[in-house]
Amino acid sequence: MSLNFVLKGLSIRYICITYIGMLFFIADLKAQEVKGTEKVQGESKFLDNQKLDGYRGIWWFHPPMKDRPQSPSYGSTDYKYSGPLSFAWPHTVAPMAIYAPEVNKTFFVYGGDSGPENRYLLAMVSYYDHNKHRVPKPTVVRDQRGVDDPHDNPSISIDDEGYLWIFVAGRGRHRPGQIFRSNEPYSIDSFELVIEREQTYSQIWRVPQKGFFHLLTLYTSGRELYFETNKSGKDWEPNPADKLQKLVGFGGHYQVSRVKGDTIGTAFNYHPEGNVDRRTNLYYLQTTDFGKTWTTADGTPVQIPLEDRDNPALINDYEAQGKNVYPNQLLFDNEGRPVILYITSFGAAPVPENAPRAWKIRRWTGEKWVSQYVTVSDHAYDEGAFYIHDDRWTLIAPAVPGPQPGYNGGEIGIFETTDPGNPDNDFWQLKRQVTRNSPFNHGYVRRPHNPKDPFFAMWADSDPKKSSISRIFFSNSRGDRVYMLPYEMDEDFAEPILLNPPTPPEGEDTFKY
Repeated sequence: MSLNFVLKGLSIRYICITYIGMLFFIADLKAQEVKGTEKVQGESKFLDNQKLDGYRGIWWFHPPMKDRPQSPSYGSTDYKYSGPLSFAWPHTVAPMAIYAPEVNKTFFVYGGDSGPENRYLLAMVSYYDHNKHRVPKPTVVRDQRGVDDPHDNPSISIDDEGYLWIFVAGRGRHRPGQIFRSNEPYSIDSFELVIEREQTYSQIWRVPQKGFFHLLTLYTSGRELYFETNKSGKDWEPNPADKLQKLVGFGGHYQVSRVKGDTIGTAFNYHPEGNVDRRTNLYYLQTTDFGKTWTTADGTPVQIPLEDRDNPALINDYEAQGKNVYPNQLLFDNEGRPVILYITSFGAAPVPENAPRAWKIRRWTGEKWVSQYVTVSDHAYDEGAFYIHDDRWTLIAPAVPGPQPGYNGGEIGIFETTDPGNPDNDFWQLKRQVTRNSPFNHGYVRRPHNPKDPFFAMWADSDPKKSSISRIFFSNSRGDRVYMLPYEMDEDFAEPILLNPPTPPEGEDTFKY
């Protein structure tokens, strides 16, 4: 079933936000003078703890696969994936935004852009002030010293005293990561370096009164999964590969994780013979005692590290079906049971032969795992934001055909079901098309850990075909208010730009968390 078939006839029935007021950015692209790196005696001055005069996302690409299939249609997609990678990827870093009710602000991090010349990655932090409906100039936590790879994107946590913690992912053993702490509670003005060490794909969760629970990847034998705990944030292990507890290691893995109460869960795939382009299978583990013991969803104890492909954590053997698996998000339902969002395809290359790229839900009922189709899209690396509210489950995702088809991303849509987990109710309803007539694809939609309207989902856009500017957006839960963060700022604070606002809805926003 194609996406066009699923969506046929739906768009005229829903209110959509027209994407106007943005084309002037494209026309002015060459004239943009992005202030980023200051040149000092021919060398770049590091921008750590400096403010930037606007919100500019990173553009990046992964080169074409060397062994890409010989397809007559493949020539239209030059990259394995490319485009707006400021919030990539849920299976690497998380969370990238947290709502802090104590100050009524949503703090968020993203991969920023140093400028049009010698472009590279900046690990950025900022916040949205719900009281004043404004954002400050964002702060550079870490200038990546010429590294342009968004695999180094940051994640964020907030401790019990309100201090912000930024974990900058490194890349294997050749590029260390860093941990930073804000100098003041609930402040983005300045950060101090706590430690620099090997750490990749940091997923950092804070459990009240217990401390940090850090799930990370170490390249000990391929991409293997480890974890550590730290109550105060002091005395992080400087040599993780030698000292930390391995969780999973048999070929390589990507994971998505989540915390709810005392339960910390992780859903992951595996890479046969270490090949990430063959990533497959779906597994799940959880702990309720801060990592002392681990179990499957039904409470069966498991001995870690898992070192065999066939183990009690296996949910579905997709390898036997010849399918790839791309974990997208893990949540817990109202009963505290895990729900996993992921995409399957018949290969990594963005060619029609590997379709369908099927968005799926795998849900633990308390007795068994059940699955449900959500929608389809045209790229395996498409990623969206998933929400559970009573019996209404929602996906905000770039799963509507966009201006650059065949590349990752597209137009944003809201898909919804009121019958979650029912395998006989495949394909959720397109409730609203959020963006329309966009100049660029939108991609990598992320949700705050505990979202509050109107900062309910965030993403970026860019031209995936070639290097371009990349703007940053957020929307409310209904998808009828889409804001763009100011690309350039003259003052210390600015209001987000509301794009072609529709008639405000009556009553309050849809979801409350």
